[in-house]
Amino acid sequence: MKFNAGCSTRRLAALAIATTLLTACAMGGSEPRIVAVCPAVVEYSREFQARAADELEVLPEGSAIAEMLGDYAVMREQGRACS
Repeated sequence: MKFNAGCSTRRLAALAIATTLLTACAMGGSEPRIVAVCPAVVEYSREFQARAADELEVLPEGSAIAEMLGDYAVMREQGRACS
């Protein structure tokens, strides 16, 4: 039984040394880094915006496209604020 006890002590010592050496190699903290990525906001010319407004006016009341454009406007504002 002494033979097994000596082997496990050596293994435990080797494991402790290896863990210490690997821990010393860490370059940063263990907390994950969160990086915010701001989307690019496309700029439209005045003429293009006027054309889009004209097309929006001819859509039927309660159009899904009109609702989506409202959501898109909010996302554009959030993108500007993020930058």
